[in-house]
Amino acid sequence: MDRDGEGRYQQPMPDTESPVMPVSASKPGPVSALDTARAVLTSESRALAQLAEELTQEFDAVVAALLQVPGRVIVSGMGKSGHVAAKIAATFASTGTPAQFVHPGEASHGDLGMITRNDACILISNSGETKELADIIAHTRRFDIPLVAITKKPGSTLAQQSDHLLLLADAPEACSIGMAPTTSTTMTMALGDALAVALMESRGFDQTDFHTFHPGGTLGAQLLTVRAVMHTGTALPVVAPATGMGDTLLEMSAKGFGVVAVTEGDSLSGIITDGDLRRNLKGLLDRQAGDVANPKPRTISADILLVDALGIMNDNRISALFAVDEEGRLEGLVHIHDALRVGVK
Repeated sequence: MDRDGEGRYQQPMPDTESPVMPVSASKPGPVSALDTARAVLTSESRALAQLAEELTQEFDAVVAALLQVPGRVIVSGMGKSGHVAAKIAATFASTGTPAQFVHPGEASHGDLGMITRNDACILISNSGETKELADIIAHTRRFDIPLVAITKKPGSTLAQQSDHLLLLADAPEACSIGMAPTTSTTMTMALGDALAVALMESRGFDQTDFHTFHPGGTLGAQLLTVRAVMHTGTALPVVAPATGMGDTLLEMSAKGFGVVAVTEGDSLSGIITDGDLRRNLKGLLDRQAGDVANPKPRTISADILLVDALGIMNDNRISALFAVDEEGRLEGLVHIHDALRVGVK
């Protein structure tokens, strides 16, 4: 620093010839993660809308061809396309179209034997020039195996060699450098979902079929029927109309459901609940089950979904339902705890 005339130090004057710009003025400020997320989702949603708009009748031809396959649909791709291919194969398999993922690298070292004349192939490559797919392409041409290409490039090797071509929309990747597989893989996965749904609808694949392939977890629980969990036989609380209420109370207590069925032969003629007992306390033990029973109880079919039975119980504030057949014959009982035990909520 310089001294002034009184010996005090002075701050140097700024160099007006070469001003120093603040860092914040030399480059734009950072974009928030939320802004980035919204931009990515908007970009990919636009691409999906474009894909839907540009989809042609070739999609119908692909579905028709896959429906005729006596074997499996083999799905393959390399890198991120490979991950998408594996997901598409899994979705096919779980919705009624036998399918399998084959890794293109492993295919070149013996796994081509997994692809037979009874199969069809779906090969995924954004560029259509993925070299690792060459051996699978050649294998399908040699043995006349139907080949479906999913690519963005109609003039690519994969597109030219295929029997059916599903073109991806010409939309930019959603990443900031425009290179990471983002939009393209999203479109491919959505197109795979569209194929799976079209195939399952064509096959008449319904909830019962779906449960066959999804017996475990939450999905499996939501597709269980009442018949799968209901109590039957000697576990059922059952009395005849002429049974004294003393013995009826013993039956209710022994079975522990808070309800008892009153039957004539195999047919349900009424039920007695804890509420019925409270409403008939006066002289209760001097009466018979048929006198106390509700003659028009709410019942269900044993073949309805357990989740629907739970809804009926919740709506009517009851804890148990008897299942009867079309002739009114008693088949079983389901309690609210049965639904909760298997994960239905």
